[in-house]
Amino acid sequence: MTAPILVACSHGTDNRSGRAEIDHLRKQIAALRPGLDVREAYVDVQDPALPEVVAALPEGAPAVVVPLLLSVGYHVEVDIAQAVASRERTVAATPLGPDPRLARLLAERLGPLGPEWGVVLAAAGSSKPTAARAVEQLAEQLAGMIPQPVLAGYGAGAEPRVPAAVGLLRGQTRRVAVAAYLLAPGFFHDQLAKAGADLVTAALLPDPVLAQIALDRYDAAVLAF
Repeated sequence: MTAPILVACSHGTDNRSGRAEIDHLRKQIAALRPGLDVREAYVDVQDPALPEVVAALPEGAPAVVVPLLLSVGYHVEVDIAQAVASRERTVAATPLGPDPRLARLLAERLGPLGPEWGVVLAAAGSSKPTAARAVEQLAEQLAGMIPQPVLAGYGAGAEPRVPAAVGLLRGQTRRVAVAAYLLAPGFFHDQLAKAGADLVTAALLPDPVLAQIALDRYDAAVLAF
């Protein structure tokens, strides 16, 4: 049986570096699985839009939409769900996070920090409660890997916002680091520099672990066929 098509679905961004990182991630996914048909799609900002990509898939060919997103939220529960429901033999994989491998990557990005530090796990945020729970789970995973206190903060959609989270930790620790729980450079990452922290990590990409997680999500979803 021919392997189902992998539709790598990202949010989309106007940031040139962010676009390049997502493009590279798709190439990494394809390189890890030679012969797999990997297609690009977006839920916002960029083209091709996910509904158009799904509609243009070869008739009868199975497909898996893999969200290149870090948590469940509106785009997963609505945009991707609707696109998948519009076509037979099409399923959605789960998002890339939470995953202990992402927590480990964040810990590596933070580097060695002394006891005077606290860490804000900064996520884009969503009004969907499921998204906040996923971020909290990742925060717990990160807290289990480093000795510093970890507090989740959000760019939008949930509380506390990142600057407020930084302020809360200032009352407990002398210095505050922001661990950017974001895939790529873009608007939300740019805002982190204004949050008042002493250190802000780079976005998660580029790192090959993201491509492997995406393929793991794809493989799990293939079992639905």
